[in-house]
Parts: sequence; C-alpha cells; structure tokens
Amino acid sequence: MQHPLHDSPIAERAAHLTRRQFFGKTATGIGTAALASVLGPRALAAPAIGDRTGGLPNVPHFAPKAKRVIYLCMSGAPSQFETFDWKPRLRDMFDQELPDSIRNGQRITTMTSGQTRFPIAPSKFDFARHGEAGTEVCETLPWTAKMVDDLCVMRSVHTDAINHDPAITFMQTGSEQPGRPSFGAWLSYGLGSMNRDLPSFVVMTPRWKGRREAQALYQRLWGSGFLPSEHQGVALRAGGDPVLYLNDPDGVDRKKRREMLDLVSELNSKRADEVGDPEIRARIEQYEMAFRMQSAVPELTDLSGEPKSVLDLYGPDANVPGTFGASCLLARRLVERDVRFVQIYHRGWDQHGNLPNDLGNNCRDIDQPAYGLIQDLKNRGLLEDTLVIWGGEFGRTTYCQGALSKENYGRDHHPRCFSMWMAGAGVKTGQTYGTTDDFSYNIVEDPLSVYDLNATILQLLGIQHDRLTFRHAGRDHRLTDVHGEVVQALLA
Repeated sequence: MQHPLHDSPIAERAAHLTRRQFFGKTATGIGTAALASVLGPRALAAPAIGDRTGGLPNVPHFAPKAKRVIYLCMSGAPSQFETFDWKPRLRDMFDQELPDSIRNGQRITTMTSGQTRFPIAPSKFDFARHGEAGTEVCETLPWTAKMVDDLCVMRSVHTDAINHDPAITFMQTGSEQPGRPSFGAWLSYGLGSMNRDLPSFVVMTPRWKGRREAQALYQRLWGSGFLPSEHQGVALRAGGDPVLYLNDPDGVDRKKRREMLDLVSELNSKRADEVGDPEIRARIEQYEMAFRMQSAVPELTDLSGEPKSVLDLYGPDANVPGTFGASCLLARRLVERDVRFVQIYHRGWDQHGNLPNDLGNNCRDIDQPAYGLIQDLKNRGLLEDTLVIWGGEFGRTTYCQGALSKENYGRDHHPRCFSMWMAGAGVKTGQTYGTTDDFSYNIVEDPLSVYDLNATILQLLGIQHDRLTFRHAGRDHRLTDVHGEVVQALLA
C-alpha cells in the first residue's frame, strides 16, 4: 500500500531533485567533507547571510572611495631589487656570502637549497629619486618614475607561500588552496554590476617578451569558487573573436537567436521553480549577458575612434591586439563603461637566471602602458573613483641562483618581502610604505600582509572586509578569512 505522503506536493517536488541537489541539501557533519571531494564545491554552497532580499550582502557598508578596480598582476614575481627597493650597499658586497644572521634559518626553495654558497647579487641597474617625495625607482621603469607622485609604493608586502601556484592563488583568492572565489568574483557578488551589457569582471592575458618558460595561468584564478557562477571572470581573448561564439551561427539571425533564448529561458525558469537550484537562474543570466555582449563587445574592442594622442600615451603596442599596451587601453575602455573589476595578467617574471635581460624585456612591455593608463584615467576624471593595483605574488632573493657575474645573475623566490604599488581612488599617493633591511630580506618597518592589503582594498570600495561573507560547507567564508586589518596609513 502506498503511503499517503507519496502523492503529496512535497513528494512531487522531491521527485525532481537531482542526486547532487539531494546530497547538497541534506549532507551534514563529517560527510560534508567527503561529499565535497566527490561532488565539488558547488554542490555544498548555500546562500549568503545578509540583509537584502535573496540573501545578498548589504553592501556597500559605507560610502566608497573607489567604484572600480584595475589589477595589473605580474605573474612570476618581479624582483624588488630591479624595480622599487634600492639597496646600494650591496654593490660593495658583490659575491660575498649572505650572512646567516640575515637569513636566520628561513626556508628556501629546492631550487637553491642544494647550493654550497649563497652569494650576494647586487642589481646591475641604477636607481634615482623621482617626484616631490623623492621615491626611488630603478632605471628599468623610466615611465613609472615619471608618475611616482600618483603612486603609493609598498615595499613591505609579505606572504607565507614560497612556490608560484599557492602564492598566486593566495594573492587572487585569499587562500593558498584552490577552490575559493577570486577577488573580482567577491566584488561582483557583493557590489553587483554597473553595466548590464558587459560582465562585472573581465580578465585579459596578454603575451610577453620576458622569460618564455612562464608559469601557467589557471581559470580558477578568476573563478567564482563556491559563489554563483555568474560572478566568475570573463576572459577577453588576445586573438580572433574577443569572446568565443560572439557571432551568430550561419543561418541564425538576431530575431531567431532572441526567440531561441526566450524558449530556453522559459524552460530553465520552469525547471528552477521545480527543483530550486539557484545555478539554473545563474545560467539564465549568463545566456542573457552573452546575448547583450554580442553588441557591446565589438564596440568595446573597436579602437578606431581613439585619437592618436591617446594611443601615443600607451606606447607603440597600443594598437597591437594581445599586447599589454592594448590590454591597458581596453582596461580604460572597460572601466569607462563601468565594468567593476578588470584584471590583466602579464607573465614571464620568474627569472631564476638571465634576470637582467628577461626582466628588462618585461619592464619594457609594461612600463609605458601602465603610465599611459594612469594618465588617461586622470585626464578623463576616472582615477578619482578607480583603484589601480600593480604587483606579483612574492619577491626575489638577494643571493644569486646559479652562475653569478656583475652583468648576469638569477634570483630565487622570496616571500618575506616584496614591492607593489597602488594608485587612484582614496589612496595616499606620493609615499613609500614599509622598509626592508639592507638585503631586502626582512621587513624592519610597517609589514603589510596580503590579508591587510585586501582588507584595505575592500575598505576603499566601501566594504567592511569581515562583513562580506558567504556560507559554504558549514561556515561563513570571506576574502580575508579570519585575518586582516585596514592599514590607515595607505588611505588618503
């Protein structure tokens, strides 16, 4: 005999639950961890805790200084010795052993742990003071040197990660473990979009002229993790169509495409009502965004209307698709159209050998375009509410990896201190924050953790970092985990 409940509306609704949804809704305790490994993090995600309808976070928490972010990510870790951290005393210590008191038992990578010596390698490049504040900048970055009064140079950033993948994952997501939402995804989730025709989070990966054997870039670095998938970054391609399948297929016009999407949306909406899976709603939004992007993206990427004076700002590569110069120009066009978060990954900075040549090529790639970006934003009044960030995932060692000469050398990974800069909305510019020792090996004043940096960036965006949370796998997660303090000295 059939139980009466089998014919109830509850039973009818339960019959439509997928296996993934059933376990995602009922798993508790120790089984949750096991299910996560089998089903993936999306299965166990739950709505955020917040004040808005639908569980969205109640942000911004206060008036923001910045509305948008452009993050220039130097993948591979630029050497601070050849960019922003001048150590003139090292020239008198060429090829001398790094003192044990400086290293103080700190761990090093397996790439140099087998060396019998750790000889000091002074930079072959000169530094000079620039701007009203006399900020020290290496000759490898002559265009950056011209705009130091627009920058806040941070020399005391530090991390615990000593290898590339966990380090860049940490910089981009706030965790060394893969699977967490990226910075741009958190902002898309928390603050939403300001342009309905373009994604709130856009990523570019231009080519580079430095070391050819570059670290891989994974889509999870701009992924949504356990947040709804519509918050993941959308990558603009360097060649061909900027976005795959941007054009309608042969034989399908815009009217037919619209009719098809309407039908698919109707079917998806019905299914979403039946099973209550929020990811279905996310897919509907993604299909609609893709339709609108078919008109918005070609206009965005058409640079024919840019005057020569603007192209000249970004340098000779500004009109060459897939270069850092062209990417910076597109970044300005994106934030001009109110895209929330733009990220440009520039690779090839992992210079264990032949550093002077490879780093010089990379600096030539990024130096004038970064300068042009800041000036262009200033000229258009966009820098007032746009935050620009530059930096890698850790620093480099003062000692040489491999063969050493005064003209050529390499440097290993060094997480204890490295240099970054910020410019734009709400940043206290024209200053240098933090001090390292004479070997740029240890921080002696104003250490700046990645957690503190991210908390400060969120503060500029009007977000109290410990209040932007998402409940997943039984606890509230946030970009800064259980850490982070806002550094007031970085704020104007």
